Amino acid sequence: MEPRYKRVTLKLSGEAFGGEGAQVIDAVVLRRISDQVKRVVDAGVQVTCVIGGGNIWRGAAAAARGMDRATADYAGMLATVINALALQDALEQIGADVRTQTALPVQSVAEPYIRRRAIRHLEKGRVVLFAAGTGNPYMTTDTAAALRAVEIDADVLLMAKNGVDGVYDSDPRTHPSARKYATLSYLDAINQRLEVMDSTALSLCMDNALPIVVFDLGAEDSIVRAMLGEPLGTLLRPGASAFA
Repeated sequence: MEPRYKRVTLKLSGEAFGGEGAQVIDAVVLRRISDQVKRVVDAGVQVTCVIGGGNIWRGAAAAARGMDRATADYAGMLATVINALALQDALEQIGADVRTQTALPVQSVAEPYIRRRAIRHLEKGRVVLFAAGTGNPYMTTDTAAALRAVEIDADVLLMAKNGVDGVYDSDPRTHPSARKYATLSYLDAINQRLEVMDSTALSLCMDNALPIVVFDLGAEDSIVRAMLGEPLGTLLRPGASAFA
């Protein structure tokens, strides 16, 4: 394999960890993700992952039911730690060297997030998992993914979606004529309110010219293909937009 990128940040949604059934964490899904990550690490790519927690807890939903929003968001951060530990174990079982870093101190099970330490782990060939979002309420894990990718000088942010193979000009589930973008500018995504990621995360990527690849996690070898730079899903970058 000839990787296109040297260092990547992979954003994994919590919902993807649950698979297609009612399980909170599907071991088959974890193995499929970890196998692909291990393959690209073996090919020389430095990999970080930002983990969501929506399969366990959604802070916004809890707040809508009357829970204090900040408290609900902190609970969601802890859910991402559970997912990160599950992925860490799956990766270690197949021989990967892994470190989990959290934005909230959980010293018994993970390191605190320290940028320079994370980069040093990458230079040693370790996979680094970032959990607990940014450590702040009202911030999504999309924002955490954009922030960590910029901080560690990642070449690209890979947004692995659950059942979505790219960015469309309208919802393809309700609009059969919806068209998928092959490339999409940051400004078009913001102005058209396309559901790529939250606006804070997208603006951060735009301000730092960080490319974003949006692709379907469930597609065959999608993580490997995305990390190798194969045309897949939708690429967000400066410049003009174009349909597939």
